[in-house]
Amino acid sequence: MSKTVLWWGRFDPDYSRNRILRQAFRELGWAVVDFRPALSALADWEAMLHKLPAVDLVWVPCFRQRDIAAARRWSRRHGVPLIVDPLISAYDKQVFERGKFAESSRRAERLRHWEGKLLRSADMLIADTAAHAEFYARTFDIPMARIRVIHVGAEEPLFHPAPMPPYDGKRPLEVLFYGSFIGLQGPQVIVEAARLYQGPPVRWVLLGEGPLKAECMRLARGLENVVFEPHLAYAELPARIHRADILLGVFGTSAKAARVIPNKVFQALACGRPVITRRGEAYPGELLESAGSGIVWLPPGRAEALAQAMSAMAGQVTVLTEIGRQARVSYERYFSASAIRTELALALVASRSGA
Repeated sequence: MSKTVLWWGRFDPDYSRNRILRQAFRELGWAVVDFRPALSALADWEAMLHKLPAVDLVWVPCFRQRDIAAARRWSRRHGVPLIVDPLISAYDKQVFERGKFAESSRRAERLRHWEGKLLRSADMLIADTAAHAEFYARTFDIPMARIRVIHVGAEEPLFHPAPMPPYDGKRPLEVLFYGSFIGLQGPQVIVEAARLYQGPPVRWVLLGEGPLKAECMRLARGLENVVFEPHLAYAELPARIHRADILLGVFGTSAKAARVIPNKVFQALACGRPVITRRGEAYPGELLESAGSGIVWLPPGRAEALAQAMSAMAGQVTVLTEIGRQARVSYERYFSASAIRTELALALVASRSGA
């Protein structure tokens, strides 16, 4: 007999994290019912008026901390578990990433208290990496037994393997970064690496828009090997990845940069492209230690290390196809739809057992 999950809140159903997990639920035999209230704070009253169907689980998806309180009240009345998948901590973002509030300030402490109370009210909390799980446990005093990890992955109908671009030895290799040009990504490190680079011809492409783009363009003045491209629609990203030889992840030095695996890394691996990115505890330990992962790990913030890694990779063009194959194998083992479905299934079993 199939079970039903109530997807609760003012969420974006087209956001990739939501689409991937909703598909995983369906593949596990669950029916997915949406409830998108007009007002988050009064959503449980609105749900009573709507006479929602009987469900086995309430799920509050990413970025929707404001929906948790009403979902908790409704789930308790109906005797079903509540699982919350925040993806990003509001406290972490405002205090440590944006620096909006000093960690020692009253406003920061109020935000931490507010978010912690909401997250602790869930029967289970989902983290996207083991490092984020440890952050939630430590910052909000949540038992690790109530946290499960489900990686983000990539939308495989879009991000799929493709042959490496033909290489005749005449064109420069193309290394691609795409993102929102924020500090966590460290795009300035990429430009500085391009300035330091010595080796076979390489075209460094930085795609997207964001607060640090102007600074990166200033740093790139006079560098003919650096190209900036405008933001692309999400559906166009796979084809752009397929045109590149090597993909870049993130190189920021913050604690959060070490806790996350960015979408671009999942997507590049899914497309079977070699990846160069910073090392961090967000990644599975076996993957970090694997000699044939398809990923080159670098210390954060080190432009010279990136320049050297790029020179070494550009000097072994004949094996890029094999490195790309290894990247896809790593994706399939750790981050594929199958792997995420297994992680979700284990979390659902734990939620029923009260773990």
